Amino acid sequence: MSRHLQITFDAHDPKALSTFWREVLGYVHPGPPGVELPAGADPLAAWDEFLARIGVPPDQRNTRSAIEDPDGDGPRLFFQQVPEDKIAKNRVHLDIRAAPGLQGEERMAALESECDRLVALGAKRVHRADPEPPLSFGHIVMADPEGNEFCLD
Repeated sequence: MSRHLQITFDAHDPKALSTFWREVLGYVHPGPPGVELPAGADPLAAWDEFLARIGVPPDQRNTRSAIEDPDGDGPRLFFQQVPEDKIAKNRVHLDIRAAPGLQGEERMAALESECDRLVALGAKRVHRADPEPPLSFGHIVMADPEGNEFCLD
């Protein structure tokens, strides 16, 4: 029997970090439980209304957030507020498959284009590893707005 996978991020600002990763992955913020969202409705605004309605104090409304694959194929990402800063390199990271099937300069050009898009969203470029056949096809190491490393692969 297989299990469902959720990946959890510690964050200072769960709403902002989940919004960044939503744009990176093409995911969506799910609506609150039991709330039918009309087409085009803002799920984050719906969450704010839901949390106010159930009595969550304003200073506690950004303690967690989540995003999901709209097709239901990828893992759910959960973001929880923590007070401490990130202080060391991740032991686990995400690889964003931005150039599947591409090789050489075509691959690296696709990765560079995606890198530029993610930098505009708030990511930081850390390092480019050029292709070194036969084992490495090249990748770009990046960090999200809170410093979590990930790779464009």
